[in-house]
Amino acid sequence: MSATLELAAVTGDIKALGSIGYGLAAIGPGIGVGIVFGKGTEALARQPEAAGLIRANQILGFAFCEALALIGIVMPFVYGS
Repeated sequence: MSATLELAAVTGDIKALGSIGYGLAAIGPGIGVGIVFGKGTEALARQPEAAGLIRANQILGFAFCEALALIGIVMPFVYGS
């Protein structure tokens, strides 16, 4: 009986570490989004006539960075049991 309780405690600890791991993994996409929009703002200040092209590339870069975060949210559900 106590072995079952110990196993449940270890499993709960591992799942808690998974949420901490995702929190740390979300730092990368957060930094990436900041860089994308920071550099996009610099580009718009330097060449305002290219606003359409810059904005399109900015949105594309944002989508790629956010895809990493969304994959990180989904993976615990796929591999967790």
